[in-house]
Amino acid sequence: MAVTSMKAMSINNFSKSNRIIATSGSIAPIVSGTTGSPTITSDNGAQVFVFTGSGSITFSRAGFAQVLVLGGGGAGGMDDSSGSGGGGGSGALFLQTKFVSVGTQTVTIGAGGAGRSSTFTNGLPGTESVLGEIRTGGGGGGDGTANSPAAAAAGSGGGGRGRAGTVAGGLGYASLFGIFSGNNGGSGTGTGGRSGGGGGAGAIGANGAGTGGNGGAGVFTTITGSNLAYGGGGGGGADSGAAGTGGSGVGGNGGANAGGVSASPANRGSGGGGEGYGFSSSGSGSSGVVIVRIA
Repeated sequence: MAVTSMKAMSINNFSKSNRIIATSGSIAPIVSGTTGSPTITSDNGAQVFVFTGSGSITFSRAGFAQVLVLGGGGAGGMDDSSGSGGGGGSGALFLQTKFVSVGTQTVTIGAGGAGRSSTFTNGLPGTESVLGEIRTGGGGGGDGTANSPAAAAAGSGGGGRGRAGTVAGGLGYASLFGIFSGNNGGSGTGTGGRSGGGGGAGAIGANGAGTGGNGGAGVFTTITGSNLAYGGGGGGGADSGAAGTGGSGVGGNGGANAGGVSASPANRGSGGGGEGYGFSSSGSGSSGVVIVRIA
């Protein structure tokens, strides 16, 4: 099964649920149990279940819930003292109101890609998050080699490395599927060794030019009751001049003659920053999250 997909039956049910909403109004499901110790809060009469670790959620009555599923972010790339690494891409984001059936749904939280400390290495990609039939893949790692970063498995693409010539960013596969969010990484340039920013869930990563490219913007949502950003891209590193900043304050900043910064806080599915000038290491991506809101 492709990691950025829902099974055909799930997609049919999703489309069918939208038609039902239009004609009969919303019915709230009932949660009878969870595993994995999610944080459970109330917000204006709604129940909110936030999974930061893997587990399960059991519904004793079917109905409509707002759901967020976000894969882990990719790490920034690591070049050497003649270049800089690209920023990591965000995980794929699913954010919809959908019909949930009676029964138990497995929850898996994707890990962020680990930062790199060896020169000429691409950042490690994030891994997928799962809620039942919904699978959102991890973001692509930033470029640290002579080639473009590998395309994201299902999230946003990592930024291209800053070295000789122009290096394209990775493709955000999630942008090919209407129900998911994810975007391409920016290109790196040899001028000043300025790398591209990683793609975010809300926007593409910026190209490296006068500075390292900024990470693509994430997506803001109030699903928990607070307006928070998810899925920011990592900033591109710079051999000289300023590095790129992480997307929406949750992606890691790129390093300017310094190591890349890891994405923070945890469980925002954001990309790590690319390193600059071969210093230290690249930034790690942040882990994903699964959130279910029942009004």
